[in-house]
Amino acid sequence: MSGNKLDITIGNVNEVYDGPGGILWEMLMGEQIHVGGDRETDILAQKAGIGAESRLLDVCSALGGPARQLARTYGCSVTGLDATLRMHEEAIRRTAEAGLSGKIAFMLGNALDMPFRANTFDVVWGQDAWCYVTDKKRLIDECARVLKPGGTLAFTDWLETGPMPAAEWQVLHEFMVFPYMETLEGYATMAENAGLRVIEKEDLTSDFATHIQTYLDNVQNDFRQGIVDNYGQEMYDEVVRGITLWRDASAAGKTGRGRLVARKR
Repeated sequence: MSGNKLDITIGNVNEVYDGPGGILWEMLMGEQIHVGGDRETDILAQKAGIGAESRLLDVCSALGGPARQLARTYGCSVTGLDATLRMHEEAIRRTAEAGLSGKIAFMLGNALDMPFRANTFDVVWGQDAWCYVTDKKRLIDECARVLKPGGTLAFTDWLETGPMPAAEWQVLHEFMVFPYMETLEGYATMAENAGLRVIEKEDLTSDFATHIQTYLDNVQNDFRQGIVDNYGQEMYDEVVRGITLWRDASAAGKTGRGRLVARKR
């Protein structure tokens, strides 16, 4: 499990996603704000066994894109939990516009102190967002607490996949506003220690650098003028610098992504 940690709080993450950072990542990734978009959501949903009777909690639900896809495609009921006010309000607005308010509810709250009773949900879910959470062990413990016995934890996340110099580690995390990243094995150990049985853990690092390169290409081409016009040349240069560093680290196998599915005993 990861040992290093930056002094980054939930307040720092909220500042990013309440401001230009949230807009930028939606530009690059679409409203789902995770690698792979709709296709990855479907893959995770099928691995989690989601159906019309499922009651699902999306932890760090952001704009609610996955929640809407899940409710629309699989008929499940979804609760989204997120700590960023702009994301929370925008998720409610977009869900109402989609006519899905009856299937989806959004709550403003902290993933480390979930406002739900134990044994509430059939599925607890996350996509590429738990890298922002300051205490992964407590997060997994909370996920296990609110899962019903026999319920499923299913998530993807950005991971630390190889050693790197301390200075590189720091600049990568500062750019993304990650307190730290976990490893896939670290997550699996936490899940087992929380009373879950790991069903599947999959390293998805092989094409991670390709996705990061696509984001860099889009910034430098399709979105360059918009970023400069709205946020200035300095912001544009910083975004290019940061994504380039991430592209290089992912190509070198130092950072990546993984998927884990576990069941509550």
